[in-house]
Amino acid sequence: MSDLPVLNISAYLFTQIDDTHGLQAVCMAQAQARQLKGTVLIAEEGINLFLAGPPEDVRGWVNWLRLDPRFASLAPKESWSARQPFKKLLVKVKNEIIRMNHPTIQPQHGRAPAVPAATVKRWLDQGHDDNGRPVVTLDTRNDFEVDAGAFEGAIDWRITKFSEFPEAAQAHLETLKNKTVVSYCTGGIRCEKAAIYLRELGLADVYQLEGGILKYFEEVGSAHYKGDCFVFDERRGVHPDLSALKDEA
Repeated sequence: MSDLPVLNISAYLFTQIDDTHGLQAVCMAQAQARQLKGTVLIAEEGINLFLAGPPEDVRGWVNWLRLDPRFASLAPKESWSARQPFKKLLVKVKNEIIRMNHPTIQPQHGRAPAVPAATVKRWLDQGHDDNGRPVVTLDTRNDFEVDAGAFEGAIDWRITKFSEFPEAAQAHLETLKNKTVVSYCTGGIRCEKAAIYLRELGLADVYQLEGGILKYFEEVGSAHYKGDCFVFDERRGVHPDLSALKDEA
């Protein structure tokens, strides 16, 4: 629990949703009743959300959503701020909860292997994975996000939007061969799709960082990471201790 009054959560879950517009309506009603602000994206492939408000209301909304068996395993990442970082509440139905434009990539039907933060730190500490293979971190975020902070020595293809990732991966595939690749992003959603795509291209030793940078900060701090983590709200970013940049202004 923090002394700061506003709880911020980010979460996503790939799960089959056939009643997207019905879910949109009830998610909006439940969030409005708690006076939450932020964004909830819903697609047939799953849900992606960023919400903020008083902790009891944010957690109450999450507990309500988890009553639906499809979302029972939703695991939000939490951070705190002095002020509400969102101006309004949006609940939208989209074709994808993170746009890649590759309909064959369907994490709701099978995830790529995930590696917890402690394991990634240990691999980076020792310079190789548990089988002695060299480890590389692959940043799947946009270039301006990378510029705010990234893992030391991370591979950065300078993409400007995630839908450019498949083309960049094909162009650089040879540089990833014979290595253990850990894809990462802010909260896990992009690196999950990225890891599946790389495996479809034939790379066997590809993993996603479980929970992304935010979960890494929460569990192991700033080890091997330089800078802050950009976030898409008025906080502008968070430090490795998960405090908001804007709260310093």
